[in-house]
Amino acid sequence: MCARTTLTRKRLRDVADELEAEFSEEDTALYRPRYNAAPSETLWVLRAGADRRVLGPATWGYRAGGRSLINVRGERVGAGGGFREAFAARRCGVVCDGFFEWDRRHRPTWFHRADGGLLLLGGLYQGAMETGGLPRFTILTTRPNRLVAAVHDRMPLILPPQRLDGWLADGATRVLDLIAPAPETGLLATPVSTRVNSVRHDGPECLVAVEPGSQDVQRELF
Repeated sequence: MCARTTLTRKRLRDVADELEAEFSEEDTALYRPRYNAAPSETLWVLRAGADRRVLGPATWGYRAGGRSLINVRGERVGAGGGFREAFAARRCGVVCDGFFEWDRRHRPTWFHRADGGLLLLGGLYQGAMETGGLPRFTILTTRPNRLVAAVHDRMPLILPPQRLDGWLADGATRVLDLIAPAPETGLLATPVSTRVNSVRHDGPECLVAVEPGSQDVQRELF
């Protein structure tokens, strides 16, 4: 499960430049650095455009069957389990620079790149015409690699940079192999304060490293 992400770049333009993507200047008013972004909030997704990648805001929560889905099992999607059309035509990259997972004692770990670079998580989206507002998205999950498995039994689908454009635009059969655990190489696991257990906390202090196992679990979780 992936239920929180981070995107700590100071400006939307910084994100767009790093991704070689275009964006609307009108969207800059919606952007702010995030240290504990949660479902139902506005995050940023990357889609294929006519000439280049397009970066835009979207609401975390894909509406299906009367529910708002924050995660969908990638294996289910790849097998055509109810998302055939979305997987064929509406794949996106959810932009972040880290994500949190919790162990059975509700102690959080922040997973992020060792070099501080962006992570693109594989997602599916619904367009504004379907939602009546901002596009909405869900994050696909897969089996964990060994690093994440020490904390949780699922992890988000992390897109390899060299396959990003293929994920956004290629036919579905050509990207099925991406539904797999990401390599541990270059990914760090940082135990952090249980402040992130509450969505009310969304500042740099959420990412301060603590000694493994030293977190005092708060009562307020989600």
